[in-house]
Amino acid sequence: MTRTAPAALRLSDEVRDALQDGTPVVALESTIIAHGLPRPRNLQVAGELEELVRAAGAVPATIAVLDGLPRVGLGKAELERVATDTGLRKLGFRDLAPAVAAGASGATTVSGTAFLAARAGIRVFATGGLGGVHRGWTDTQDESNDLALLARTRITVVCAGVKSILDVPATLERLETLGVAVLGHRTESFPGFYLTSSGSPVDWTVQGPAEVAAVMRAQDGLGGPGSALIVANPVPPHQQLDPGLHDRVLAEALAAAEREGVTGQATTPFLLAYLTEHTAGASLEANLAAVRGNVALAAEIAGVWAADPADPADPAGPAAGAGGAVERG
Repeated sequence: MTRTAPAALRLSDEVRDALQDGTPVVALESTIIAHGLPRPRNLQVAGELEELVRAAGAVPATIAVLDGLPRVGLGKAELERVATDTGLRKLGFRDLAPAVAAGASGATTVSGTAFLAARAGIRVFATGGLGGVHRGWTDTQDESNDLALLARTRITVVCAGVKSILDVPATLERLETLGVAVLGHRTESFPGFYLTSSGSPVDWTVQGPAEVAAVMRAQDGLGGPGSALIVANPVPPHQQLDPGLHDRVLAEALAAAEREGVTGQATTPFLLAYLTEHTAGASLEANLAAVRGNVALAAEIAGVWAADPADPADPAGPAAGAGGAVERG
């Protein structure tokens, strides 16, 4: 199936050729490179994640905005720029139009990456953890734009749940309200980002990439609103952050944020940095383990999807023979 990208996007030759040829493509965000990891390890990890995609026979499409131009698929020099330029902004969906108009440069968050990937015709996106409803929402009304954007963007997002610094049960409630489906990949519990389990259940469980692709085809066949599909893929138990350490340090981090008056957009980076420092880097390693697992799974899903995508002319879709999600309750 040939797909063409809007003129406002610049696709790398590799990504353009892959989309035209029906080769599987996986979108990758750039915020983890520019703002989520220490230098110079961030550049090393960026290359490692792209190689994980290639090892599964797919093409990586790391996404960023450089000099006002959204780029889907970065070359070596562009990837190095994202990893080393300390002036890069963090761009969610709402920031894209101002950044393009101003000729600005920035790394894309989940919402920015998901939007640009879908515009380019990419169906599968791998990330670490989603944004969501912040703790104390009833007082601050602080909720990530990730949720609203995913409610109106047809893309499959492989993640390790939502960041554990957030209100996980409230985030799941919002996803339900917004009509965004959540699948647990080989788990009955929603992952906790650094942790294998957040303690909250998922309604649907799938056992592999073929079942995820079947749900994607069913989405298209039903013809409902263009919402995302979230595949919640837990970090393996032996690679998770020690739960006791996580809970203790997170409580300390929340208290420190309140004591220092940290609010708004500064809250998440403050809490994540606190966790990294006060777990002696163990939270960072758990984060990376989760991201690697998500990228590898996303590449497998993209491969199954590219081999047999939904047929828009068939309202029933070809999902019936490929297995399916298992509901509980």
